Amino acid sequence: MWGIIPAAGNGTRIQPLAFSKELLPVGSRFDGDTERPRAVSEYLVERMLYAGADRICFVISPWKSDILQYYGARIEGAAIAYVVQPEACGLCDAIFRAVPLIRADESVVVGLPDTIWLPETGLAELPDDKLAFLTFPVARPEFFDAVAVDRNGSVQEIQVKTPGASTRWVWGAFRLPGSVLHALYELWQRREPRDEYIGTLVNAYLAEGGEAVAVAAGTDYVDVGTLGGYREAMRLLTGHHARTKTFLEIDGAVRGMRAR
Repeated sequence: MWGIIPAAGNGTRIQPLAFSKELLPVGSRFDGDTERPRAVSEYLVERMLYAGADRICFVISPWKSDILQYYGARIEGAAIAYVVQPEACGLCDAIFRAVPLIRADESVVVGLPDTIWLPETGLAELPDDKLAFLTFPVARPEFFDAVAVDRNGSVQEIQVKTPGASTRWVWGAFRLPGSVLHALYELWQRREPRDEYIGTLVNAYLAEGGEAVAVAAGTDYVDVGTLGGYREAMRLLTGHHARTKTFLEIDGAVRGMRAR
């Protein structure tokens, strides 16, 4: 299984930083008995590993070599690859930079590296035979991509940053077969102007007879790309860690990360 992590954005909402926003320290982790700061993107890597990803592709901009230096070539049993998005041209463009690496018969998970969400096992709840969104309830769905579904959980529409969205459930990550990723890429290439957001592209995919489902297995979702979001993430993690051991201690999936 491939994990695609689009990490080429400029991070203007939380700048100035002296490093890529995906490396923003949020919470901590343990290397053996030593507690160390934890980069925000490690939470997504952890969730992808739990879902079964054994290859992870970071999509980075030319000036984000610090991400390469931080993660290196391997995390536990997962190989790391890097592809370059020359300019920040939207989420679709970033995700599709990974298409040449992925075969049609492979499974793919996609998430956003400046978010933290619960439960950690959410991606593992998604089916692997169709486009499937992991959704979360939020107070302000107009700031996200709200996912409107029918009573069976089939996606009817993605409402992209829509005031007065009809649902408060938004997508935070998704899973799909490689064949569907290639189909979305081909559709994206045909459309002019090409979609910036996954939501508008998925709406076109549905209009052409495609299928997508939403799994409302998420409980908490925080966008750490703003100072307010950073504070909220720290509160979420503090409360979560007070209730249970960290997922890192339970599963051990990312204990192989290099000491910083």
